Amino acid sequence: MTINVGDRLPQSTLRIMTPDGPAAKTTDEIFAGRKVVLFAVPGAFTPTCHRNHLPGFLAKADEIKAKGVDAIAVVATNDVFVMNAWAKDTGAADKIEFLSDGNADFAKALGLTLDGSGFGLGTRFQRFSMLVNDGVVERLAVEEGPGKAEVSGADALLAHLTGA
Repeated sequence: MTINVGDRLPQSTLRIMTPDGPAAKTTDEIFAGRKVVLFAVPGAFTPTCHRNHLPGFLAKADEIKAKGVDAIAVVATNDVFVMNAWAKDTGAADKIEFLSDGNADFAKALGLTLDGSGFGLGTRFQRFSMLVNDGVVERLAVEEGPGKAEVSGADALLAHLTGA
């Protein structure tokens, strides 16, 4: 079953990189008591994710946070080391939280998986963005195909936040 607006995020454990190395962080720790923009990408460093989706959120991060958003986070089924390398490579580590769902447990729990096995990628996230308020989904925009970042992009999310 796919998550919907009004649903509470499922309990899951993701991985983040800390100064002491990889650490587990639960969805409650990430989302409780905060308004968070979460966007998912099929893979770090993949063309649309690296050249379009992430850069849009990085460029609009200050504008998005000025609308009352506490944090912006990106999640992918890549391991925590790849996500950390992507954060460093893009210079986004100070503006966007990078979350690893290496086993796709969170993707499966959300019902937002993509079968990338035909490309040697295994189970991945569908591309989406959501606005989560204290663990509850307020907005969800899922792309129809992995090569686009339109309805789930930063501009579309910012337009939602401004009521446009």
